[in-house]
Amino acid sequence: MAQFNEQPLPYLLDEAAETAPVTGRQPSYIKDHRQRLRARFMAGGPAAMPDYELLELVLFRAIPRRDVKPLAHALMDRFGDFNRVVSASESRLRDLPGVGDAVIIELKIIEAAAQRLARAKVLKQQVVSSWDALLDYCHTTMAHRETEQFRVLYLDRKNVLIADEEQAKGTVDHVPVYPREVAKRALELNASALILVHNHPSGDPTPSSMDIDMTNQISTACGALGLTLHDHLIIGKSTELSFRSEGYL
Repeated sequence: MAQFNEQPLPYLLDEAAETAPVTGRQPSYIKDHRQRLRARFMAGGPAAMPDYELLELVLFRAIPRRDVKPLAHALMDRFGDFNRVVSASESRLRDLPGVGDAVIIELKIIEAAAQRLARAKVLKQQVVSSWDALLDYCHTTMAHRETEQFRVLYLDRKNVLIADEEQAKGTVDHVPVYPREVAKRALELNASALILVHNHPSGDPTPSSMDIDMTNQISTACGALGLTLHDHLIIGKSTELSFRSEGYL
């Protein structure tokens, strides 16, 4: 398997280097290749570039004097597409030779930026009028996760999103959820309604019997406190399932 040397970024110089430091000028063929990619990106945007080239642009900062194309291809081969590379766990990324702190930090900055941009489009917005943006945010945040995550979106009386909170993390096929805690948190936030969201790492958003039972328990707890459960969304790889639309609520 090919090996890649990683040059630490300036803010990582105090950390132990995983490889010998890279010195000398950047080879002209690498410099020219990088200039061409950057020019193409500025002229045509991300739509003009395949995933591996967009990934190269991200890797340029982490590995300033090496050819990053082999590493970009290796990451794509391992994880499948740009989104899965960026959202892959740190431990899985480190399994790939050539991936160290500098690469991981660059990837996680991209992931955090994407999530914040998507979240900004829905927070403090009326949910009904921004439903597509809400779905985009849920997919950006959860669709490529390798384990289940359960989130609750809390709404005020005008159905404006006032809080988005992660309630629990789980395994590849289960996440523990406590209905009383969900309802209690809604009261603390003075919320009037909520939307449940969790992902299925398998990619299939079909609800399990446990998903249905848990939703019914939360619905009962909310009803007893005068709260409205608008929906429960299950996020798959490329689609989602709405409990409300499918008649589970």
